[in-house]
Amino acid sequence: MTRYLKFPLVLSALTVSLAAHAQEQAAATATTGAVRPIPVSDQMFRKTIWRAIDLREKQNKPMFSDGKEISKVIIEAVKRGELQAYRNDSVTTTLNAKEMSANMSYPIEAPISVDAGDDWGGAATPKSTSKAKPVDDGWGAPISTPKKPTTKRVAVLDANGKPVKKNGKTVYKTVPISSVAATPKPEPKTTDEYRAKDIYQMELTEEMIFDKKRSRMYHQIKTISLKLPSTLKDNVSGLEKNIASFKYADLVKVFRNNPQTAIWFNAQNDAQHKNLADAFELWLFNSYITKVSNPAGDDLASTYGGEREGLLASQQIAADLVEYEYNLWSF
Repeated sequence: MTRYLKFPLVLSALTVSLAAHAQEQAAATATTGAVRPIPVSDQMFRKTIWRAIDLREKQNKPMFSDGKEISKVIIEAVKRGELQAYRNDSVTTTLNAKEMSANMSYPIEAPISVDAGDDWGGAATPKSTSKAKPVDDGWGAPISTPKKPTTKRVAVLDANGKPVKKNGKTVYKTVPISSVAATPKPEPKTTDEYRAKDIYQMELTEEMIFDKKRSRMYHQIKTISLKLPSTLKDNVSGLEKNIASFKYADLVKVFRNNPQTAIWFNAQNDAQHKNLADAFELWLFNSYITKVSNPAGDDLASTYGGEREGLLASQQIAADLVEYEYNLWSF
């Protein structure tokens, strides 16, 4: 009898254990946009790092080749509905193509109509309010200006929209021209989008994770964001602006599905261009650290009191992270 009582207890304990394990795995893998998420139970060390990528740098030029700029590939994918955009790198609030376009647009100044003066800086000659005299045709009689017609003959239509005929002839009626609907003129544009060449600033978010099961450090890219540079002429605010953020896993799919445009340009051999997904996987770009996860959420420039000090701190932090990884093998 005791043997039969133990069986339900063992089964219940096993069920609870499996449920807890499934919950842990679900919580571990429901992240972030990474292509190969690592379970939390295998993470001995993790640090979130923000990196800036300037596509004008020599090492980054292959991702910014003429006509195949990575910014152009991403923007066109959003407009086609192939890629989902987000408001920021938390990737919780979505953006549609129209909202993203508004984030990368600048206002167009309306042209000011000013009467031109003479070449010597004098005031413009005021326009005469009197009617101009008719032009002489050379025979002593003025040319008569034809009057514009005020009416128009149109065919009478029946209930089916077909012309009405009487005795084999189409019936016409006379209507005033003003009643004919004129084609509305398109409204003048008030904004215009920046070119893909103008969007040369990106931000990459990665998680630096040491996997204790495999005993190695992984650099997992989570998101990539397009930034509106602060130095653009028409960016009157003078501040860097986030255009849109994207999950890295979604970008990899777009790059793989568009191999003809999403290329890392090999300047040495046209037969060896790489896909942009491979370029990120192989880390074929240059970047510098702008922020490391901290309680206040400050970037390095704010923490160290200036852009120059933040850049120096970026180099020191990059060296410290490499040293930390090296020291893990000493124990």
